[in-house]
Amino acid sequence: VQLQAFGGGLVQTGGSLRLSCATSGRTEYNYAMGWFRQAPGREREFVATRSSRGVTTYANSVKGRFTISGDIPKNTLYLQMNDLKSEDTAVYYCAATRGSGVYLRTGSYDYWGQGTLVTVSS
Repeated sequence: VQLQAFGGGLVQTGGSLRLSCATSGRTEYNYAMGWFRQAPGREREFVATRSSRGVTTYANSVKGRFTISGDIPKNTLYLQMNDLKSEDTAVYYCAATRGSGVYLRTGSYDYWGQGTLVTVSS
């Protein structure tokens, strides 16, 4: 399966952005999908995930500000980001795996999109 993330851009502190992730290829399965981000000089970190059964989990740093959603049968994924902070600046990646659990680690995902840059200016 191929993933493509888009929707990033430049936004001021306190602003909002909505990221989207589209899938193509072998999409007959319901995938667990997630968002990760990587800031310059830092490791890729977990942001949010939606299991193939619809269970959502968030990193503490984004809880209450970000909302993950999407259509499970269509394997689409969105990330609504509100009240953005400078520390949210990063390249955001969407990822997918065929497992039925809730996955927070990068190593749990088999498929990755190319990333979309989010820059929050103060």
